[in-house]
Amino acid sequence: MNNNTLENSFSTSYEELNFIEKAWTDYFNLFEKEAIATAIIAFVLHEIVYFGRCVPFIIADYIPSFAKYKLQPAKVNTAKEQWICLKSVLTSHFLMELPLIFGFHPIATFFGMDITTVPFPHWQTICYQVALFFVMEDTFHYWFHRLLHYGPFYKYIHKQHHEYSAPFGLAAEYAHPLEVLILGTGTIGGPLLWVSITHNLHLITVFIWISLRLFQAIDAHSGYDFPWSLRHFLPFWAGAEHHDYHHMAFVNCFSTSFRWWDYLMGTDLKYKAYRQKRQTQADELKAAAANGSTSASSDIKKTN
Repeated sequence: MNNNTLENSFSTSYEELNFIEKAWTDYFNLFEKEAIATAIIAFVLHEIVYFGRCVPFIIADYIPSFAKYKLQPAKVNTAKEQWICLKSVLTSHFLMELPLIFGFHPIATFFGMDITTVPFPHWQTICYQVALFFVMEDTFHYWFHRLLHYGPFYKYIHKQHHEYSAPFGLAAEYAHPLEVLILGTGTIGGPLLWVSITHNLHLITVFIWISLRLFQAIDAHSGYDFPWSLRHFLPFWAGAEHHDYHHMAFVNCFSTSFRWWDYLMGTDLKYKAYRQKRQTQADELKAAAANGSTSASSDIKKTN
């Protein structure tokens, strides 16, 4: 039976809860089994956030003024290629990720995760836990991503994800089922490890973490580097500019969210050389254009 009752879930009166906390409680009270309620909301949230985050980048593809922000403008993924990607991702979501999501609740509650408890944790608690999960996942992803680039692991598992050398948002979770399982462990393993040690974690924090992780993954595969992209404000943030090189060159830049592991392990040297070369070329073009304008102005003055 659903254990979400006023007696054992509330540490304050219902009237004192905010709108989201009331909606949270009302939702779980609709179900007899808390595990089913958890799985449904988790899967629906995942689909809404994943595909919803892809929409702005799909729209950007049809806005000419945004073309200058494309990291690989010469490579265009056809509608057929994107359709193949979409079908594969949906198949993975329903046949691979959905069963795993249904298995999440018993493991989470075994380690002591709060599911229906209200009020929610303080926002400061949520922030430091989410920040910790970003660091934990980035570390896990870096080392296992490097492992997936080793010989047979790349050939039989990771190669699928690299079919798109110029990635786009939908391709963030385009991967072999084993890769989904391996790298997905880094995403959900952090929260499970944390709650197993501290017994201090709420499901709402996990949902916020998963949502932000999806935002990060889709942005990294978007193929766009906008002036407002996070890396321009946080120098240690990886972003699309960092990960796009990995897809283009198949080497370097193994991290997800941050740049420090690639920096410490020297797996960003080729990336840095490439970016330096591109910057030099851009500077030379600007200089040539400026010199051309100056020469043209001088010729006009002489003619006059």
